[in-house]
Amino acid sequence: MDCGTSLAKYILFIFNTIVSVIGILSIVYGVLILKSIGTIEVNGQVGFPPQALMPIILIGIGSIVVFISFLGCCGAIRESVCMTMSYAVFLLILLIVQLTIVVLLYTNKDKFEEAMGRVVDQAWESREAREGGVFDAIQKSLKCCGRASSADYLINLQALPDSCCDGSCLNPANIYGGCRGKFVDFMSVSTDNAKYVAIGLIGVELVGFIFACCLANNVRNYKRRNEY
Repeated sequence: MDCGTSLAKYILFIFNTIVSVIGILSIVYGVLILKSIGTIEVNGQVGFPPQALMPIILIGIGSIVVFISFLGCCGAIRESVCMTMSYAVFLLILLIVQLTIVVLLYTNKDKFEEAMGRVVDQAWESREAREGGVFDAIQKSLKCCGRASSADYLINLQALPDSCCDGSCLNPANIYGGCRGKFVDFMSVSTDNAKYVAIGLIGVELVGFIFACCLANNVRNYKRRNEY
């Protein structure tokens, strides 16, 4: 096998090893965020609060990246055209999906934040969610109070629940801010971080795609020459 093919093979293997480590770190980071967010319990049912969406997506993408990188490593070591091209195709699909998401998030930031705000609005307006303890669980998770502020309870002539305060609710200084603003801010920061990570991954994946195509093409040509 010529020097160029061998070089592409080892570069692709090292590249995918690094990408695998990045994917694993993404999974670990997502798990740590999930752990810091914690779970909520409503009527005996345990689940994640709405702000867990981003770390769950991060864990999912990290798992996909690890799988694709493993396929790329195997393809490079075995010098398999089929595995290497499959790796390149999967990588291209992932790259396009990530690029589409990043573009949509950049061009529709206001719509995204409005959609996140509606999540809290719907939870507040839903009588079942409020009386069933869903909104109370959200307040505990986000350390917030009411939809816009604690005044939402006072307008409805309701006493502030314990989840609204850091200590006694008799002290106004202990009362948290509104859930809508906190949730939108949390998701906005999480989304911005996700965009920067995605942009970095897109650049890395593009390099991997180019080397995978070069390796597959060189191996295919090498095998054709040996047939004669």
